Order: sequence, then C-alpha cells, then structure tokens
Amino acid sequence: MLYESCCDVARWYLGLLAIAVVSGFWAAVLPVYSASAEQPFATKTQGQPLAKDYRERRHAFLESFRRNDSSNIHAQLARLRLGLPVDDRRISESLERIRARRDCADFDMAGVIRLLYQFGDSPLLSKKAINDVRQCVLEFKYWPDEPGVDSMCTWSENHHILFSSAEYLAGQLYPDSLFTNSSQTGRQKMDRGRRRVARWLDLRYRTGFSEWLSNVYYVEDMVALVNLVDFAHDAEIAQKATMVLDLMLLDMALNHFHGTFASTHGRSYFPAKADGTRESTSSIYGLQFSLNSLGDGNMAAVALALSPKYRMPAVLQEIATDTPAELENRQRAGIRVEEAARWGLDCTRLDDGMTFLSLEAYTHPRIIDLTMRMFDRYHWWQNRFFAPFQRNRRLIEAFRSLKLLPLLIWVFERDLTRNMRPEVNIYTYRTPDYMLSSAQDYRAGYGGDQQHVWSAALGSRAIVFTTHPVSNRSESPSEWVGNGTMPRVAQVKNVLIAAYNIWTWPGLYVTHSDRYTHAWFPRSEFDETRDQGGWLLGRKGNGYVALWSQEPRHWQTEGPWKDKEVIAPGRKNIWICELGSRAQDGTFPQFVEKVSHAAITTHGLHARYRSPSQGLLEFGWTGPCRHNETPVQLHDYDRYRNPYVTAAFPADGIEVRSKNHWLRLDYGTLRRAASDFLGEPGGWTSPSQ
Repeated sequence: MLYESCCDVARWYLGLLAIAVVSGFWAAVLPVYSASAEQPFATKTQGQPLAKDYRERRHAFLESFRRNDSSNIHAQLARLRLGLPVDDRRISESLERIRARRDCADFDMAGVIRLLYQFGDSPLLSKKAINDVRQCVLEFKYWPDEPGVDSMCTWSENHHILFSSAEYLAGQLYPDSLFTNSSQTGRQKMDRGRRRVARWLDLRYRTGFSEWLSNVYYVEDMVALVNLVDFAHDAEIAQKATMVLDLMLLDMALNHFHGTFASTHGRSYFPAKADGTRESTSSIYGLQFSLNSLGDGNMAAVALALSPKYRMPAVLQEIATDTPAELENRQRAGIRVEEAARWGLDCTRLDDGMTFLSLEAYTHPRIIDLTMRMFDRYHWWQNRFFAPFQRNRRLIEAFRSLKLLPLLIWVFERDLTRNMRPEVNIYTYRTPDYMLSSAQDYRAGYGGDQQHVWSAALGSRAIVFTTHPVSNRSESPSEWVGNGTMPRVAQVKNVLIAAYNIWTWPGLYVTHSDRYTHAWFPRSEFDETRDQGGWLLGRKGNGYVALWSQEPRHWQTEGPWKDKEVIAPGRKNIWICELGSRAQDGTFPQFVEKVSHAAITTHGLHARYRSPSQGLLEFGWTGPCRHNETPVQLHDYDRYRNPYVTAAFPADGIEVRSKNHWLRLDYGTLRRAASDFLGEPGGWTSPSQ
C-alpha cells in the first residue's frame, strides 16, 4: 500500500509537469482506442424458434438469412447453397470495399475466400464474377508490412486472425500466382499467413481470448476459424482451428442465460449489453444450440451453416441446454505483458508487435517504443485511426529521442492503457431464473474502454449493470460503453460488490470524468419493481434482482434513459447486487423483506454485507474479499473449472463431460474425440481447387 501511494504521488507531480509540456499531445491516443469500432452483420430481429434437428435448423437459418439480408457477400453464399441466383451487384460491392482497403475489408474477404473454395465452380456464378473475385484476392494487402498506405484496422485480436487466415488460404488457393501488391507468390503468402495463424491459435487455445466472451467479436473470430477448418490443407492448422472453435462454443455454452450471452465481456457495445436480441452471437445460439429464436444472422452463423467439415460435439449442446439448479463457472483468459517471455514474446521484437497489439497493449510502458517502430515500418502515421499522432509527430519524436515515452506512459498509465485487455479471471453463476457474471478484481482504478465488467440477467432485456460514465463522448468509453474508471468487483455466487473510486487526476486521453456512477435498470422490462430499504428490486418471471447504492441515488426522469438509468452522484461509491428466485427465496415479497432488512455497514470504500443467502461478505477498494471470514480467490483461476470441465492454465489437454456426452481435446498430439457430433459427416460441396 505504501509503495502504491508513493507511485500515485509520483504520478501526480510528474503528470502536472507532463501536461504543462505536452498539452493536447496524447489526445493522439484517442483513435487507437476507438479504432475498429466496426460492427459485424448483427442480429436485429427475432423470429420463430429453430427446429431441434441440426440439419433442419441450418437449412431454416439459411432460408431466413437469404430472405432477410441480401446486402452482403455472406447472404450471397446462403443463396448459392440454396441453389438460388446471386446478386452480382452485392458481390461487386464487397469487392469494391476490399479494393478500396476500407476498414473491415477483412469481413468481406472472409466471404470471398469461402465463395472461391466452396462455390468456385458453381454454375450460378458468372465467369466474370469469378475472375473479378480472383483478381481482387491477388491484389489485396494482407498485412501492414506490405506496400501501400491505408486505414484498415489489422491489429485487434479478431482482425489479426481474419487477415492472417485470409492470406494463408489465398496463398494456398493460388500457390503459383503472383500477389501483385506484395510481389510474393502464393506459396510465400501461405507460409507467412501460416506462422501467424499458428501462433494465434496456440495462444487462444492455451490462454483464451483477450476480447473475452465478446458478444460482438466472437462472431468475427469464428468466421475465420470455420474457413480454416473447412479449407486448410494443412491437417495441423485445420485441427487446431477446430479445437479453438470448440472452446469458443464451450465459452458460449457456459456463460449464457437462455440464449442471451449476458456475461462479462472483454469488448461490447451498449445495444448488445442492454438487449440480448441485438447481440451478434444471438443467431449462433439459435443455430448451434437451438436456444432462443432465429435472428437475422451474421457471417459466422452463415459459415457454420455452410461448413462441410465442422461438426460441433454433442456435449456442447447438452451443456448449453442444461438447466441445473445452480452452475458455477470460473475461467481465466488472456496473458500479462509482464510475462511476455513465458509465451515466447519479446517486447523489442517487431514480429511480436502485432501479437501484443492483439490485446491492444499499444501504450503499455514496455510496448510503447515497439509501437512507435511499427508506426514507422507500417506507415501508420498516415492511417486515419492514428491521424492525431501525425499532428503531434514532432513532439512524439522529441520524447522518443530523449527516451522519455515509457516514463510518460507510466505517469498516465491508468488513462492511456484503458483499452488494454490483459489476463482476466471470469466468474459466472447461473440458475434457471437468473445469471450473474463478472471479471473478478479486474484492473480497478484504470480507465476502461469497451470492457463490460459485470452483468446480471433475468431475461433477454431484463438486464442490470453499473458503469462510471463518460457522458461527453460519443465513442467509447462513453455513457454506457466501458468506464471512465473501472470498478473493483468481487462476486460470490449470486452476490456481487462493486467499489468505484473515480480517477479525477489529469488525463491525456479521457480528460474529463463525470463524478457519478449509474446503473442500467430498465424498469419496464420487469414484471414488477420495488424501492424499499435503500434497495431497488425487480422480478422477472421467477427471478429476482436487488440493487443497493452506498450513495443516495435517483431515477433519470427525462430523455431516452427515463426509468432505465439510476444515478448515484459522488466520486466514490459501492454498489451491491443480489439475485434470487422463487425456488431459492420464496415469493418476491419474501425476497424483498429479506434483502431490504439485511445489515450493511460501510467505512469509506469498504463494505460489510450480511447477505440473506450467502452470509457475511466483506469487500472494498483494497484488501481481500472475505466470505464468512474466509478469503475468496479472485485471481489465478484455472483455464476452466466448472461441473463439466476442469483444465489447468495454460491448457493442453481438455476433457469436457456432461450427463450423456463427452469431448476430449489434446492440443499437443492433435487428438480430438467425442461421444457424438451434431449433423452428418461429410459436406454439401467440395472445395474448388
């Protein structure tokens, strides 16, 4: 504690000095955090539940998708599978986005790759369309070290695998052709892409995702993985991609509430956080698990529905549809920059730079010099996401020449590393009536970007969470996305305590922080609500939620958040959330009485809460979390620990078991075995060589 206090004092004085010198300089960091504000083809509406049989389900999905969305190349793939004519204009529009090297061109390229491999010899495609697609693939820029200045985001975790898999598969498809932008042969492209794909797969399997449990970006990872499963000739790459895809679907099976991916998230946006029907992953829950309803779909769901090779282990559907009285899941994801050597990474090696940037560690003190070298090498001074860097380049170069950039980052680390996503410990507790999920004690006091630290769900829209808003910004962090300052959170089963200590010292990225916290509590989505004994309480079906604020709070009474937002003024605050149900607590009035009379004492940012269900909980801004006087483990979780699977971190062998089915993955030996799989063996079409 003394060391941390001294560091804070040092940061304070150095910060004042730095601001005097570099006023406005590190506003340049802004585009880094907002770069890749892309959204995949997301679910917008809900339709009828899908059939229980997987073969029928994927056919129904493709029929629905091609009817509801003809605006992109992925919809044309659905039409091709169904034997319907394609819209050449939509294919041309995708090719134009790729040729123009617009951000998210890799989304379209994933569809182009599948079109060539799976439907390249289809009579429904004109020779001109195939030639245009082929030429586009040969001309594309697949990695930032290739010639050309552009504003594509290539560095985040999802883009990393999309670009790398596209380069690998394009080179494999045209091994002897010249890729004109890089002046490399297909074999050279395949070799370059394979190295990056292999490293990405190894880290994801063994350590999980830095964009953990993302109800947005899992979709983008999946479309790249399904392409590798279906089309990689290298058996090792195809098998490793299959295993990582299995684990992504396991993540989704373990951390959903009736088909809503309402867990904590490494990256998420407001619509998806507040409304399960607007999650990008919604249609995957419908397609793969027969949960919720059929949505409009997305590119990953299309790839899964079209896949001739990927067959999901039956155990994953059994886990996803299991409804035990209670499910407790702990898992760890991501890596720490400070442990780079453990993963074979070097903070000075240019080839490792993109791996560090996949967890968005641009401005970590150990990485900033490497990041600047990447700017020089990859022409990122001209990338529109980094435009403010160009405006301040002279000043940046001055700090570089004096070797002071790492010191500057250290001074403002809480602000400037806000979108970095190092190792996280995830805890999810679910019953048939509710789910509570959190990132345990995750980067408390640091700024946040798109991290969703905790969430309680009683329905697809009956969702409760808190944030520290940054209301003067339209990009993240903003009013509901991310946090100006992240809380310190601890969860014990159905009870969570979140302590906020808002950082008000000068910042260079987020220069203004609102001095209040607030909760999303959409009153109209609950069957009934109460306000009693300082608690806000709600019932949805047979599930109950109770929310308490240390500081006086009030409802928003006007604007779009009327009767949805609960505001608690103050720089410091503690929120407590407890969930219950008829099965656990009796009637809703009984739950209200028990919770509203529960003893709570606070001293500064430390709370003692005598929960009706869990007994005495103690937690605050510092010190351990104690449950009935016993310390609670908040860090160093296993890769997975729950009733279905226990796997060490980092993982190698993983065995998953449910009541009737099992799955065994051995990454080192590439062995994958299961009791049964969904769908039929073999595929609908063969890859076009």
